[in-house]
This record gives sequence, C-alpha cells and structure tokens, in this order.
Amino acid sequence: MLPPDTITGLAAELATADRERSVIPRITGRYPEATVEDSYAIQAVWRDSKLADGRRLVGRKIGLTSKAMQSATGITEPDYGVIFDDTVWETGSVIPFDDFSNVRIEVELAFMLETPLEGPHCTIFDVLRATEYVVPALEVLNSHIELEGRTIVDTIADNAAYGGVVVGGNPTPPHAVDLRWISALLYRNETIEETGVAAGVLNHPAAGVAWLANKLHQHKTRLEAGELILAGSFTRPMWISRGDSVLCDYGQMGTITCRFQ
Repeated sequence: MLPPDTITGLAAELATADRERSVIPRITGRYPEATVEDSYAIQAVWRDSKLADGRRLVGRKIGLTSKAMQSATGITEPDYGVIFDDTVWETGSVIPFDDFSNVRIEVELAFMLETPLEGPHCTIFDVLRATEYVVPALEVLNSHIELEGRTIVDTIADNAAYGGVVVGGNPTPPHAVDLRWISALLYRNETIEETGVAAGVLNHPAAGVAWLANKLHQHKTRLEAGELILAGSFTRPMWISRGDSVLCDYGQMGTITCRFQ
C-alpha cells in the first residue's frame, strides 16, 4: 500500500483537477508500485471530501464491463465509482461543456434499486429481484488523469472516469423485457456513430450490478435501496466537442437527448 499521506495527497490533486477542469500526470507513472487497493483508497478519500462538502451520493457506476470498452482502454477488468446528486441530468438537458476536462459519451442501462443488494454471493437473479426499474442512461466520461498509458489503477483513483449521467426513455420493470437484447443507436449531430446490444456487458447487464455488489462486500459495504446503478457501457466511448448534440435511440425503451454548450 502507498503511505497514507501519499494517498491523501493524490486525492487532493484530483480534487484540484476537478475544480480547475485540468488533468494530472498518471499516478502509475509516478508510483509504479501503486495497487488497485491503493486506487480505491484514493477514490474513497476524494469521495469522503465531497460528502463533507454537502454533496449527496445517489448511485454507483460500473466501468469496463464489455469487450468494446476494454479494447478501447486497454484495461481488462471492471471498476466502479460513485454518482453524486449534482451530476445527474434528465433527457433534453443542455450540459455545460466547460464543467469537464474532456468529454466522452457511453451507452448504458441503469438499475434503480428497490431493496439493498449485498455480496458475497449476489447473482443476476438477486439483482432482478431487487430492481424497481431499468432505464436508459448515457454516461458522461471525464478524466482528470492524462489518458495515454492509463492503467486501471489510474482510472479507479479518478472515480472510474465518471463525469455525469443523463437518464431518459421509458423506465421498465426488469422482467418486462429481455434485457440482454436491448439495443441502442448513438447519434452525434444527426450522424450515427455507435451501435450496441446490452448483452455486451458480461452477457447480461445485471451481471455488472451483481459484480459490483460482490466487489463492495470486499470493501465492507453494500448497494442501498434507492441507488441508481450504471451497469456499464455496451458501446465504445464517443468523443464530444462543444456544441455537439447527442441522441440515443433504445427502441422500445425510448430515447435520450442532450446538448453540450
């Protein structure tokens, strides 16, 4: 493990980068001995500082659950981060481009939990029983660490590169559709850029939520009722520039739109 003062210092660097919309050098470039547990410790210090500032945790994000995302990043195992209340937008929102250091969009499904979920033996079926509804969601990626050469240690420390989420479409009970076959068409400025099917997330999007519940058990916590869980992207990330409009068509589950200004 990295020394506690190093972990605290790196969390402070990331907090500054968040405020200043900047990026910092790779943690693994400076501390090649850093482990995954170090990176979750850095994320936890950063998270607790945000909670102390009055922000409210409303959910979690899971990343790198599909081959598409693992290939795009060169990272081969999932990770997770936290969602704060002031980072959630509804469909149709105009999102301030300058709130981010860099902007990419991912296509996901989000699970709203009706009851808590806890490992260590959480399954897909436990997730479906605990879910009130599933809703289309676009994750806004935002990295505070230089992108080239990142490892999973860098990404986790940076709250799994989470920037925000846009939710919309039709909230759907989890047993009303075969979630594996939910597909999406992602457009930027009226041009289709990416397509995908939700089974690309570990063969079933609920599998990502089960993975998270089991992972959190290792960190002595659980998923709570009322949390929104981003299950992981089933498309590659799409880069966004100022002024871009985004539309994602989930078929029977509806559409999401937003614009970055």
